[in-house]
Amino acid sequence: MNITRPDHGRLDDPAEPAAAAIIMAAGRGSRMKNYEGNKTLLPLRPGKSPYEGSPPMLLHILESLPPGPKAVVVHHREEDVIRATQSLRVTYCRQPTMNGTGGALLAARTFIDDISVDPVLVTMGDVPLVRRETYIRLVEKLQQHPMVVLGFEPEDRKQYGLLECDADRVLRIVEWKYWKDFPETRMARLGAANAGIYAFRREALRSHLPVLADRPHRIKKVVSGTTVELDEFFITDLVEQMTADGLSVGFVLADDEWEVMGVDDEAALVRAQAIFNARAAG
Repeated sequence: MNITRPDHGRLDDPAEPAAAAIIMAAGRGSRMKNYEGNKTLLPLRPGKSPYEGSPPMLLHILESLPPGPKAVVVHHREEDVIRATQSLRVTYCRQPTMNGTGGALLAARTFIDDISVDPVLVTMGDVPLVRRETYIRLVEKLQQHPMVVLGFEPEDRKQYGLLECDADRVLRIVEWKYWKDFPETRMARLGAANAGIYAFRREALRSHLPVLADRPHRIKKVVSGTTVELDEFFITDLVEQMTADGLSVGFVLADDEWEVMGVDDEAALVRAQAIFNARAAG
């Protein structure tokens, strides 16, 4: 459901390719202790504490993206997110329940239907250090593939989903709990880790969203101390869906592991702030 729907016209900048963008900013971030707000509003320049200061991560991400219409997927403390970004040309898409990255993408279906810009970037509101040049490389790679995954080379691959590749094509993204038991022959096909950031040709994305919506994963989660079963949706499923339909999925690599670091807890926030300020100084 779209909360607001401003003008979706192209924001022209002849020096850069235009692209629509969807930023996921719905979650609370349960590992961010002593903080009840929406973690995408945490600052990149700390003040009296790491939780105070400016600018909010979300605003920096919006400024780093290529020109074009932008949507922010909201849920937790959505009023705060809207207040922080209300001066920008942004569409707000409410994710009714926290049902995975695919659920966030499905919440933005009306935005995807309404826009006229072809490339669509999908990024995370708690991954603030991705360079503008990296987003542009994702968009440019869409000339060869209708979907492109951002990968990176981690120092330790454990716990990450990895790209299973055939030459320059991604066949699937395999989570650690599965690939850790792969035989050596299949392990050799695993490449970079998945950063959780993607680019799509708009029509390829639109045509596969109904398939994504029809294939939820039934998972168990502990909510308020009680184990419940929920349906969740994952963007990574789109890789296999497109491959099965004969479409190729490509990838580009981030410059380094820190560029795609997620701000999951206070230690990661402090590290991101240090990297951000070192870049600014230098």
